[in-house]
Amino acid sequence: MRPIARFRWIAVALLAAGVVFPPVASAQARYYWKSLSGANVVPVIFESLSGNANPANPAMTVMPGASFSGTLGMAGYGRMFSLFDRAAFAALIVPMGRVSGEVNAFGVTGFQSASGFGDPMVELVVNVVGPRAQNTLADVARYEPGFSLDVLADLAFPIGQYSSSQALNLGQHRWYGRIGLPIVWQIGPWVPGQRTTVEALPAMWWFAANTDYLGKTLTTNVLFQLDAHVTRDLTASLWVSLDALWYLGGAATFDGVTGDKLNNFGIGATAGYQITENLGLTASYMKLVSSGSPNSLQMDRFMVSLIYGWHSLVEGARRLEENKK
Repeated sequence: MRPIARFRWIAVALLAAGVVFPPVASAQARYYWKSLSGANVVPVIFESLSGNANPANPAMTVMPGASFSGTLGMAGYGRMFSLFDRAAFAALIVPMGRVSGEVNAFGVTGFQSASGFGDPMVELVVNVVGPRAQNTLADVARYEPGFSLDVLADLAFPIGQYSSSQALNLGQHRWYGRIGLPIVWQIGPWVPGQRTTVEALPAMWWFAANTDYLGKTLTTNVLFQLDAHVTRDLTASLWVSLDALWYLGGAATFDGVTGDKLNNFGIGATAGYQITENLGLTASYMKLVSSGSPNSLQMDRFMVSLIYGWHSLVEGARRLEENKK
């Protein structure tokens, strides 16, 4: 691979291999890889979900006897930058789509549906352990993550579609967010086509009270989430991962009655392909393992992402190389 082409491929590897976070789903493999400061990404994400909890609600509140399905699309923008010489990443994503299903919870029974925009969310990630920020192409050429630890903060804005007269909505009519510690551990050489990583994201979701949920107040306890991935390059352009997910906590209280907390494990797989140096495709499937109890969370998720990434410095270097021919 030519030097400039290699620089350009690495500079967009994070952007093309991962996705900006979906607010209702687990973090995807290779999302927290680092790239050249100033790199940009525009993701377009499609999700198909089904289960017994509102697929647009990150609290994953189980509604026993309910059966939901959702088709969600998400679009956004993210940018890599340097903060006190540490790698940092900021992103905005806006969900939209439709959810529908049979509701049988909190005294409400019957078919419900909702469509429109969900709650937009912003994310900030700052590296605290690992290599310094990649500010030049020389930094990119020397970069190896080794062991990397970040601090993550998400915040959702409660402006999405919401009706207080029904339990199923795209917006949640309350502030909520997440704090976490993304971890990437490099195994073996850091060479395209040979890279292997072990990744984890322990995180905590918090939720403010919804004071107008079916005319009453809904509160949700803290929800702990753990994502884990083992990823491996098959070629310089194709990679795969085995994924695991664990939810714990998040008991909901409605009108003074508290439901069960979550304690659910999920398994899945992801594949990513670099279509061009700027465009990446990722597909993943995740299934939560249910005990079969009506109070056990049941959820299946299939997600496809198209991510376009670019960097003005790398694009300029590529044009200079082409002009020399």
